[in-house]
Order: sequence, then structure tokens, then C-alpha cells
Amino acid sequence: MVAGISLAVVLAPLLAPHPPLTQDLLHTLSGPSANHLLGTDVLGRDVLSRLLYGGRPTLIGVGLAVLVYAFFGMSLGMLAGYLRGWTDRVIVAALDVMLSVPAVIITLAVLAIFYQSNVAAMLTIGFFASAGLARIIRSSCLALREELFVDAARVSGLGPARIMARHILPRLTGQLLVPVFLFSGNALAIQTGLGFLGLATPAPAPSWGGMVGEAAQIMQQDPYLLFVSGGVIGLMSLSFGLIGDGLRDLEQDRRQATGGRSRQPVPTAALQDAAKPSEKPSDGAVLAVRDYSITFATAQGPRTVVDSIGFTVRPGEIFGLVGESGSGKTVTGLSLLGLLPPNGAVTSGSAWLAGHRISGLPERELQHIRGGEIALVSQEPMVALDPYFTIGSQLGEVIRRTGTAPGGKEAVRERIRELLTSVHLRDPDDVARRHPHELSGGMLQRVVIAMALAGTPKVLIADEPTTALDVTVQAGILDLLRTLRDERGMAIILITHDLGVVADTCDRAIVMEKGHIVEEGSIEDIFYRPQHPYTRKLIESTPSIARTEGRIT
Repeated sequence: MVAGISLAVVLAPLLAPHPPLTQDLLHTLSGPSANHLLGTDVLGRDVLSRLLYGGRPTLIGVGLAVLVYAFFGMSLGMLAGYLRGWTDRVIVAALDVMLSVPAVIITLAVLAIFYQSNVAAMLTIGFFASAGLARIIRSSCLALREELFVDAARVSGLGPARIMARHILPRLTGQLLVPVFLFSGNALAIQTGLGFLGLATPAPAPSWGGMVGEAAQIMQQDPYLLFVSGGVIGLMSLSFGLIGDGLRDLEQDRRQATGGRSRQPVPTAALQDAAKPSEKPSDGAVLAVRDYSITFATAQGPRTVVDSIGFTVRPGEIFGLVGESGSGKTVTGLSLLGLLPPNGAVTSGSAWLAGHRISGLPERELQHIRGGEIALVSQEPMVALDPYFTIGSQLGEVIRRTGTAPGGKEAVRERIRELLTSVHLRDPDDVARRHPHELSGGMLQRVVIAMALAGTPKVLIADEPTTALDVTVQAGILDLLRTLRDERGMAIILITHDLGVVADTCDRAIVMEKGHIVEEGSIEDIFYRPQHPYTRKLIESTPSIARTEGRIT
């Protein structure tokens, strides 16, 4: 709608059936006809022609205001949020002044100097309105400034201007679109309001606001003209808001998709293969995976990332999924909980938990299984914990969700204390009162494990639980996993690329390469009798300390 009306306004000399100022006093206030598609006004001027020509100063004014609004709002917000320090203080003080000044009064003062100047009025409106956008951008930029990719860019030697343009600005685009298009609707209302008052476009030149003013004078005589001119303004204002919402959603989808492309669904035929019934395992395993494949839809077509794998996890066993990054081990673990992204799906085979099939279940049924039957320990504790809530409130939410502490608030508090104690955290009451940023990495990892244990699961999936921890804390987490296994008898799937962790913790393991299982067996077999060259290469590449002829090598 916006594009169509804007194009018609640009092509007004070609589309307008009559000159906008030509009067036909013999046909005033006539209704739509073959000669005048939208009728005529009080002076017999063609309404359609005046709408087309009147859109020019209106949309030019809106465009100027939006450009100033976006430029100053984005520039001031990014400079304040990224540079911080005195730059931030000066810009914030200036924004406070801009927000406190009545922009309408300033605009009227500008019009008193630049009489009936549409450009001056809209530039003034855009500049003062940009203060609100700058505050939004500043808040977002403050958060982006602390991201690891910004630190990496800074370490690489990139300057502030390059980082802001290359790494921060693209991530602010989605947040910019909605305010810009909402402001476009507001700018249109302001511009037409000034035209209604005769302050923007001098008569008899047509403008949408001026046409509303002319129609208002004869509203009692003929209300039709008010509906025509006001309808176009209302339609454009509504369309601006809808465009902002639509572009925001498209931007979010593009950022989440691989390679910046929109996600595509996995082919239906592949999903039908996964839905085929398979034989229930009868070996007493707590978790069994049979002929399991996972496919992702990409711009180049479906891509199988896990191909026909199978393994069994027994009760009370620590089972390792080993492989380099990209081998498919993490996506296998996430698929067991139904946590694949929208463009990924299990396309063949099945997974069984305690004799019940869990692959292919609808989301509602998976919600009952997650946490209660099978749980996940995330690789990054800060990803699993909300920084705005205390540890106790987040643990309490999981406890109430899984129903493991029937009773009132005191029962939930006691359960929180019990879980934090079970993961060897001293002073659990103090930990429960703290926010995630107040705890160390090792303590956060223990909190995440406690959260996973809240539902007393049969299987615990630990995805690289020690990657970001130092050696001593890592050893403590591994000891904790072994203790939990011994005390609770639950099975643990340990996803890792660290063979030292596997050797120290696991009972059995599988080695994955490019979505395939290349080796499976006990830890002794894998380390001392490896059969596959990839396994031997992993072992050889594992750092070790050996004493040779009095030297450490």
C-alpha cells in the first residue's frame, strides 16, 4: 500500500487526469464520474489529481523527518552506548534537553522564521524526536558492547568506528525498523496537521493536510471529501505501522537463520520416514537410539548432519559422546529433548527413554518429559540462567513446574536448599539470594546441574559442562557428576571433545566423525585398543605430560 501510493504520487504528472489547480465552477462538489474518478471539490478541481499532487510535499516532508530521525537517533545512540565515558555523559545530557523541550513550540517558532517551509518544519520535528530513538539504541548498544564478538574484534585491532559500523550497526537494524516506521506515521500526522492549519504548504498548492482543512469547512454540506482525504492519511499511517512490524519479524528470522538466509522446512518425505514405527528395544536400556538421522534444511537443499547412528545407555552409566566440533554430538543430544531449531528434524530412526518412544512426540508431550525424565546441563551456564532473577527464584520455578515439592513456599525453599546442597554449594541460602552475575563460573555450573536435577531425571545430558572452567574447578564438576550417578543411579550422557574428561569420567563412549559413529566401546577399548584411524588421531592430538630423560615434554 505504501509503495503503491508513493509510486502514484511520484508519477502524478502521468497519472493525474487533470491539472491540480484547474477549476470547473460548473461542476463543483460533484460525485465520482468518468471524467472525475473521485469527484470534484468546492471549486470544481479534480480530487484525484489533487490527491496525487498533494502527496508530493506530504511524503517529502515525512521522508526528510524520518531521515533526520534515523540518522541522529542511531548516531547519537551508538556513540553514547559504545564510547561510554564523557561522550556518553554529554550525549545523554543533550538528549535530556531535547526531550524536555516542547518540539511543537520549537517547530512553530521555526515556521515563524521560515514561513510555510515544509522542509524546515519536518527537519525540526525529526531532530527533536530522534532523542527517544537515541535512548533505545544506546541501551541496546550498551549490551552489545559487552558481547564476546565485540571483545574479539577489539583484540583484533579494529577501531571503534569499524566495530560500530561492521559489528554493532547490523545487529541494531531490527530494533531501528519499528521505531522508524512508527515515527513515519506520527510524522505524517504532524505534517498533515501543519497543512490543515495552513502552516506548511502555501495555498492553493495541494497537500493532504490542506485538503482535509478545505473538506472540514464544508463538512456539513458534503462530508464525502473529508472521508477521501482523511482516508488516504489514515491508510498510510496504518500501513507504516504494519510495515515496521513485518520488517522486524523478517529481520529476526534472517539473523537466526544459518548464513543469513531464511529457514526452510525439512522435506515432508523425510519427516514421514521418522514417523514410521520402529521396534521397541528390549535390552533394558534407560535410553536407546536406533538408526537415528538428523537433517537440516539449507539454501542448498537438505543436509544430513547425523546419519543412521545408534547407541544404548544403561542405568547408572556415564556414557560419552566424543568428537571434534561439528561432528554432530551436540545436535544429537539436543534432538533427544526436542530442541532442534525450526529448520532441523529427526528424519529417520527412533529414540526410546525407559521403554517409551520420545522421538517424534508433539511439543506438549515433550514438555512433560523435559526436566522430569530427561534433563540438560548447558555448556554456558549464563545462557541457561536469567540475569534478572535470583538463583532461588529460578530454581523455584523449575521445582513448581516439575511438581517435585508438593506444598507451599516453605516446601519449595526446602527443596531449593536440598538441591543446592546436593551439588556441594556451601551456604545454599546465600546462593539462592544471589543473582547469576554474583557467582563464579564453577558455582554457576553447579547451579545449572541443580536445576537439571530438580525433576529427578532418569537421564542427564551434560553438554561440555567443563569447557569454560579451570582445571581444579573442572575436576570438582566431574567428581560431582560421578557422585550424583552413584547416589541417584541415573544415567549421564557426557558430550565432550576432551578425551581426558572421557578417560577420567565415562564408562563407555562412542566416537563421532561428520555425523557417523566410527568407534564404540568401553573406555579401555577406545584408549588402549582403538580400531579407527580417526580415534587414534584424536588420542594422539590430546595434550599430555610425560617425563622423558628427566625432562617434561
